[in-house]
Amino acid sequence: MKKILIVDDEPNILMALEYAFKKQDFEVFIARDGSEALEILKKEHPNVVLLDIMMPKVDGYQTLQLIKQNENLKDVKVVFLTAKSKKEDIEKGFSLGVDQYFTKPFSTKKIIAEINLLLQN
Repeated sequence: MKKILIVDDEPNILMALEYAFKKQDFEVFIARDGSEALEILKKEHPNVVLLDIMMPKVDGYQTLQLIKQNENLKDVKVVFLTAKSKKEDIEKGFSLGVDQYFTKPFSTKKIIAEINLLLQN
C-alpha cells in the first residue's frame, strides 16, 4: 500500500486531502507542522510527503531540507502544496530538492494523478 504524509496547518485542507487519498487506497498520515511531520516520517517512512510551506514551528522549506539531509529519508518524494505562488518561491522549492510544486487553490484530482505518476518513477 502506498503511504502519504499530508502536512498542513489548515484543518479543512487536511480533511479534504485525507479523504481523497484514502479513496485512492493510500495509507494516510497527518501532521500540522514540520516537527510533527519529521516524527511521523521517521516512524512510518511514507512514499511521499505533501507539504505546506507556511506553517508554525518548522516551516516547509526547513522540513524539506531536514528530509533531504537524512540518509534514511532522502528517497521519500516531497511535493509542496502552498499558497506561495511567486516565481522565486517555486524556484526556491526546486533548488532545495522538492519533487513537485502545487499552489493553492488546487485540484485534488490533479494532485492525486501527479503523485501517482511521481511514485511510478
